[in-house]
Amino acid sequence: MRILLKFVIDCDPDAAWRALHSPRAVAEIYGPFLDMQPLTALPPTWESGDEVAVGLFAGGLIPVGTQLIAATDRTVSEPAGEVRIFRDSGMPLTGPLAALDVWDHQMAISPTPDGRTLWRDRLVIGGRAAPALWPLLWATWQWRGARIRALAPTWSHDPE
Repeated sequence: MRILLKFVIDCDPDAAWRALHSPRAVAEIYGPFLDMQPLTALPPTWESGDEVAVGLFAGGLIPVGTQLIAATDRTVSEPAGEVRIFRDSGMPLTGPLAALDVWDHQMAISPTPDGRTLWRDRLVIGGRAAPALWPLLWATWQWRGARIRALAPTWSHDPE
């Protein structure tokens, strides 16, 4: 099962790429409803090959599970230009999402003709629990999309 988002955000692709690699920026995307707290030392920026366990807390207080974030980067060329892809192939370790057998989250960043960023977000989940968890994750991804669009202008080093 998959969840797909595709929208344009108000920042340049370099700023969006930096934000995708910032644990702090990623944590802000889920706020204020979900708080991400590291279980081990968090790197200042995600690097390809990093694997970090984080705890997820509803409202910053109620534990909802742990997640392994396993980051990899790649770049592909498309007719419209270069696309940078950040992939989290980690897995939920505890909590309700741990019932999933498949977790593959990819975020693609590419330039638009006007200098902004096309953001594509794809989550693939699988397992017997996937149909039951899909509606909750779909709603969470809609929230993520709204937060990304709201936060993107703050990711630029030189806002207008």
